[in-house]
Amino acid sequence: MSNTSNLLREVVADKGTYIVNDATEATKTADAIVVLEDTVFTSIKIGGVDAKANYISTPATAVKAGAIITPTGNLQFSGLQLTSGSVALILG
Repeated sequence: MSNTSNLLREVVADKGTYIVNDATEATKTADAIVVLEDTVFTSIKIGGVDAKANYISTPATAVKAGAIITPTGNLQFSGLQLTSGSVALILG
């Protein structure tokens, strides 16, 4: 799929959303992460490998509410775990 098609899918969330609001690892395929409140991530996975350092410059610091995190290229997130906060996964 083209990048334009991926962006459109993310905007309309055509495959739905999933809210993560606890510290249990969520293993969902996602095109984007929308941060709903100040959130600290334990992990953000791509292909089962933690890649949060590629998306957050200081991983131990909370990401502010309203941030949207999207994977680079044609990749998708494969899961995440939170230390605190909540996010909406845009399912892919």
